[in-house]
Amino acid sequence: MIPAAFEYVAPGSVDEALRALSEHGDEAKIIAGGQSLLPVLRMRLNAPEWVIDLGRIDSLRGIRDGGDHLAVGAMTTHHEVGNDAGIHEHALLVTKAIAELADAQVRHRGTFGGALAHADPAGDLGAPARALGATFVIQGPSGTREVGADDFFVDLFETAISEDEILTEIRIPKHTGWGAAYQKFVRIAHQWPIVAVAATVRMDGDTIAEARVGLTNMGATPLRATAVEEALAGQPATEDAVAAAAANAPEGTDPPSDLNGDADYRRHLATVLTRRAVLAAAGRNGIPAI
Repeated sequence: MIPAAFEYVAPGSVDEALRALSEHGDEAKIIAGGQSLLPVLRMRLNAPEWVIDLGRIDSLRGIRDGGDHLAVGAMTTHHEVGNDAGIHEHALLVTKAIAELADAQVRHRGTFGGALAHADPAGDLGAPARALGATFVIQGPSGTREVGADDFFVDLFETAISEDEILTEIRIPKHTGWGAAYQKFVRIAHQWPIVAVAATVRMDGDTIAEARVGLTNMGATPLRATAVEEALAGQPATEDAVAAAAANAPEGTDPPSDLNGDADYRRHLATVLTRRAVLAAAGRNGIPAI
């Protein structure tokens, strides 16, 4: 299907983009890499009168070391983030998740910030962002503000970004030396995950000192499996101990029921994938953590 006609503008700066947003209001949509918006436009699920393209704003691209965190520009592509040495060293969970995200074409065109701002609960980046405690930098007419990952994802396809604001940067706290794994269950390759689990673990010998676990497609937003994290702390990284902790994965979730599986099936998958992801992140079960 062909999209409805719209006007197009490509600002050269964030300030110009904000002015365009202010001028056109509800009639405008932001486009980043286009991997989420273009299918919506083609199916005419949305028909904005204006499309504001952020592709020419160089300040929104790149990855920099912020000392205790890595700052990723919102327009940085998945490919760039997934292949960045600093991300691999200090935020391995992001590297692992991007390796499972769609296909090479999408990873080269899609943007890190665009995917997170789209806030699809089945998207592969929300759970790692929550597990790592990312901070989202949002700019609007009143200036710049920061929102933590726990408050950024509000509801289905809804974030803390207001209609007159733009996501400019994602700051990921460093988890240097932590093992990581992203376990994703799909029926066919490159499909949205039916369920996925993002796990990162700090080991102290054979003991799990700390663990952070995020859940994909287990509710209207990406979720933190805090009950699992608490149960894992101080436990040996054995099959039995990890399985016992992973049994808490469905706690506080509200998974959908659809053609890919009902809610109970997803709850079962969450326990299985959590066990696998934590063991892999801990370097157990024959799966390397790095």
